[in-house]
Amino acid sequence: MFGGKGGLGKTTFSAATAYYLAKQGKRVLVFSVDPQASLSDIFKKDIFGKGPTEIMPNLYAQEIDADRRVREYQQEIRKKIIDMYGMDKIPDEIESYIQAAAAEPAMEESAIFDEVVDIVVHGGYDYYIYDLVPLGHALYYLSMASVYDEWIDKITNLRQQMREYDQVAAVIRRDKELDEDAILNELLYIKERINKSSGILTDKEKTAFFFVLTPEQMIINDTLKAAELFAKFDVPLSGYIINRVLPPELKTQKIPEYLKNRLIMQDKYLKVIDEVFKDQILASVPEMERDVTGLGMIEKLADKMFF
Repeated sequence: MFGGKGGLGKTTFSAATAYYLAKQGKRVLVFSVDPQASLSDIFKKDIFGKGPTEIMPNLYAQEIDADRRVREYQQEIRKKIIDMYGMDKIPDEIESYIQAAAAEPAMEESAIFDEVVDIVVHGGYDYYIYDLVPLGHALYYLSMASVYDEWIDKITNLRQQMREYDQVAAVIRRDKELDEDAILNELLYIKERINKSSGILTDKEKTAFFFVLTPEQMIINDTLKAAELFAKFDVPLSGYIINRVLPPELKTQKIPEYLKNRLIMQDKYLKVIDEVFKDQILASVPEMERDVTGLGMIEKLADKMFF
């Protein structure tokens, strides 16, 4: 997983890492849940909402269409209600609630979270590169597993208690069998999926999380705060990658005053990064001469990251 503030290079690093691993012969899926994701731009291929799309041998990319996922999510809810309660159709008042809930941010986030669980649990790739949304939202997504787990625990316990009462009542009534509890089974199914996906995301043997930062005071401060918050959710932090480092050889060249000042500022904050993050810095990637789009530039960036 690559995380950090918006606009620092998470998506390009995700694409370059996926490219590097695919070139090593690994089957890789790079995916994003960010509604403003730019994997389509980076790979120069419209992949939005199209599911895993082959970019080159071994490399697949996916951008999740949140709106479509919400519609599918609504349809799944309707089907489950009909199946569980043996209805012919959804009552109007429940349909109104389902429609209204679609406008809530929580519905979109819940649907996207469910899609991520699907991707992680489904399998089929050697590596999954998760291009996270910017920091605040990323924390929200990562915290959803623990929030859902706690909520489902409470609901499941309550449902199990009701089930016990039903069983006692069935004995008193001398009923031979008690119907299967579809709601309890559904809750247990959701809980199993969440536990499996959060288990993968927090397993240091299976998952690595990298922070992307640039040599600027505000970015360093935000990254430090975010690292502390991520640690609370047991996200396995593997290191930091510094992006957009200006070439130091510029100092010996005739350059504008603006650029000289940028170099002085950069030197100052590179020292701060060195002191603060020490041996956790994995790579220092230079400012590229142009946008990283197309496989040629992605390969160039991958060379800077991994060699």
